Amino acid sequence: MTPKPWLSADGGSGEKRYAPATLRNRDAIAAVLADWLPASGMVLEIASGSGEHAIHFAAAFSALTWQPSDPDSAALTSIAAWSRDAVAANILPPLQLHAAAPDWPIARADAILCINMVHISPWEATLGLFAGAARLLPPGAPLILYGPYVEADVPTAESNRTFDASLRARNPAWGLRDMAAVAAAAKQADLSLAARRAMPANNLMLLFRPR
Repeated sequence: MTPKPWLSADGGSGEKRYAPATLRNRDAIAAVLADWLPASGMVLEIASGSGEHAIHFAAAFSALTWQPSDPDSAALTSIAAWSRDAVAANILPPLQLHAAAPDWPIARADAILCINMVHISPWEATLGLFAGAARLLPPGAPLILYGPYVEADVPTAESNRTFDASLRARNPAWGLRDMAAVAAAAKQADLSLAARRAMPANNLMLLFRPR
């Protein structure tokens, strides 16, 4: 099945929005997060979308404080609604945060997580994500990305090629990114690629750490 981009407008008209892929990928992502996240501290989630990942991971990692964020006002409303109904003490109110902005409304984090943003945003958002992570994270702390990528030595799945074409048709600034280009951009921000983990449905999880 060819994936489709999720936008806050696509997930219903009520306060709570729904991203169908969340139910399919959250447990697989959580299994990797258990290896990569710190034991305690604050996790900043960039581009939290509907907020469904945030409440799931906050429940799974109760020793961590979860800080969701998103640039979109409808997404922020959805995150707040999901968080309110989850009654989780370790979820903070969502922040309006644009990854590409030179200044973020937060001073530090012990980890940063970004799920399915890199391919559904302009390249400037990825550059801003790395610059922000370099500002906020202490040395060795994790920046974790999840999503589909293109790799030079790995055949691209037909579903990902179709997905890439649909993204570029919807917005020419979107599209699956070359992993080598992403790693090179991270290096320019003094972030090192520490791990790559293959995930279901032709996705990857990438771990970067400030040097």
